[in-house]
Amino acid sequence: MPPRIHPPSRAIASIPKKRRHVRSQRQYATAAAITPAAPHEQMTKSPPPIARYPPTQPPSYKPPEFRKSQLLRQYASLLRSTPLMLLFQHNNLKANEWVGIRRELSAALQKVDAARVSPVHPPEPLADAIKMQIIQTGIFAAALRVVEFYKPESRPSTLDPTDPSTPSSAAVPVFTQSGDQLTHTLSKAAHEAVADTRTAHALAPLLSGPLCLLTFPNVSPQHMKAALSILSPSPPRFPAPTRRANPGWHDAAIQSGLQKLLLLGARVEGKVFDLEGAKWVGSIDGGLDGLRAQLVAMLQGIGGGVTNTLESAGRSIYFTAEGRRTMLEDEQKEASRETAKQK
Repeated sequence: MPPRIHPPSRAIASIPKKRRHVRSQRQYATAAAITPAAPHEQMTKSPPPIARYPPTQPPSYKPPEFRKSQLLRQYASLLRSTPLMLLFQHNNLKANEWVGIRRELSAALQKVDAARVSPVHPPEPLADAIKMQIIQTGIFAAALRVVEFYKPESRPSTLDPTDPSTPSSAAVPVFTQSGDQLTHTLSKAAHEAVADTRTAHALAPLLSGPLCLLTFPNVSPQHMKAALSILSPSPPRFPAPTRRANPGWHDAAIQSGLQKLLLLGARVEGKVFDLEGAKWVGSIDGGLDGLRAQLVAMLQGIGGGVTNTLESAGRSIYFTAEGRRTMLEDEQKEASRETAKQK
């Protein structure tokens, strides 16, 4: 079947062929006059390479587009930037129970911020920065191993992620051609460094089942004490709020949710504390300021004892010498008196 040839439109068909040819020549001439002559360097220069990776995302061993990879990066950043975190186990909490617990926790922490305001200490609101979040236990365990056991070199890598010759994430080498190592959290070096450390960390026995974290931006025993009084009360150090002072805490939904929460331990400044250790940190009187005052008092006591010990030796020598001098003077006076009597 022959191809169909669409007839030209009536407007184009009404123009004579000579006029159409002249008009097309004028259009080409106008376009040539408008377009400047390209220099020889631009014509011979090759176009810039297409960036395979953005400058802020180097090639990784694990695909960064997966949700697991992003959670691993998020948990690793959280572990590096959070000096104090409490680890809880939760068992089938409902949405209204979570909402009530977070509401009461926020109210208790804001009371601590209001009580700490004084003319000596500037206001330091920490209640808004203290978060309670549910975590994926397996991915959090992997991030914890990377943070604790993977210590890359401090020198930066010179790998250019925008270079098309850079291999893809499916076949990223441990070292580049220049000898630099990919040292980010999703790199192959990090994966191989923590491959055999599944049970080496002190928190490994606790990382099983559904878990949630309570993270603090600073080590504040006052805020920690308020949080434990709400989430895991244990009198007399962490008494539960009374019904008259806080009637919302005694609601049935909140009490049902608190029965499903279990405090497992804490991580303070990179060190793991068990249940008793976490409660000891929260029970420090006066917080860090009180702990510093106790340390200063102890150092002053040690310094005073050392000073007294050193001074006692010199003082005893001084008293011995003074006593001997007094005895010699008395003997000399007695001898002079006997001589005077004999004369």
